[in-house]
Amino acid sequence: MKNYIALSCAVLLGVGSAAAMADDDISREEAARLVEQGTIQSLESLEQKALSIKAGQITDRDLELDDGRYEYKLDIRSEDGTDWDITLDAATGDVIKTEQDD
Repeated sequence: MKNYIALSCAVLLGVGSAAAMADDDISREEAARLVEQGTIQSLESLEQKALSIKAGQITDRDLELDDGRYEYKLDIRSEDGTDWDITLDAATGDVIKTEQDD
């Protein structure tokens, strides 16, 4: 019985850890707090920066914590229908990646 309980706890801890590691998306509430603290730039200014790189319509956006750095990842559809992935450093606004989506 003790082995069963220990095994159950180990499985639950492992599943919980995997779920925590897989979910790096930042909630809107957390993003607002980070902006207020000055940790990241406003999402609006980051979106304007992305649209200045590739004009079009933002179709998806995610704020994530990746290796200790906040990244704002945007999908943009240009007027010719081409999809682009733009990743910005949310603290500095620097471009991390710009690539055409496959």
